[in-house]
Amino acid sequence: MKRIFTYGHGHEWRNLTVAGKIANKARGTKMTQVTARNAEEAAIIADQGVDMIITGSDWFADVRRGAPTTFITAALFAGRFITKDEILRGAIEASMQGADSVLTPRSMEVVEMLAKEGLCVQGHVGMVPSTSSRQGGMRTLGKTAAEALTILDDMRRLHDAGAYGCEVECVAEDALAAISKHSPLVTSSIGAGAGGDVIFLFFEDICGESENPPRHAKSWGDGAAIRKQLDDERRKAVAGFRAAVTSGAFPDAAHSVQMLPTEMDRLLEALDKR
Repeated sequence: MKRIFTYGHGHEWRNLTVAGKIANKARGTKMTQVTARNAEEAAIIADQGVDMIITGSDWFADVRRGAPTTFITAALFAGRFITKDEILRGAIEASMQGADSVLTPRSMEVVEMLAKEGLCVQGHVGMVPSTSSRQGGMRTLGKTAAEALTILDDMRRLHDAGAYGCEVECVAEDALAAISKHSPLVTSSIGAGAGGDVIFLFFEDICGESENPPRHAKSWGDGAAIRKQLDDERRKAVAGFRAAVTSGAFPDAAHSVQMLPTEMDRLLEALDKR
């Protein structure tokens, strides 16, 4: 554990730091990252020793409660923060709450703005879902040398803008492995194979809770079956409640409270005078 001061000057401990991530890249030490949407998921991830968590900035405070010492990145959703002022405010708010870094898919100007405020920033390269139409839809990039070099150019621009890392989504594995050696950025691979410094998956995909997981995802659990079992049990319970109320079987004496002795007579007498 490393002792740190957060952006909000909180005295805290972390399992990992930005400097530690950069050092791991230099050593070739692979790191892990998983998404979390709430404290419950975050606690599971932290308990199993995953290196990092990434979450939406709106969920950050709850996620931090579940994983108080884990390195957490707050993602600034493009549609949630529109103007530069809104982006900066969202990034600083998350950092004041203890975010160790922020991720934005926005322009180099936005990355530079955040970095100049002393924030640890990650960008997003490769197949960025919000701009996938420009690339011909949701597909793997970097299958050609020209595309791989374009991704490297984006990574270099991010570094020049002040970013320390980037999410690399849906890029050919061997392409990322090759270009990553030519960039100091810490690369978080999702759908880009083992070529990244950080291997990243969604919590629901890992746990087998996704109905249609992407090709790059793998499950080590059967959460969907358990969720269906829970859903069936809930339906049965709600149906039982409705049937019991309809038949008059509920509420019954075991689940109701009566007035004190003689108090009903007093109430009825008082009601008659109304």
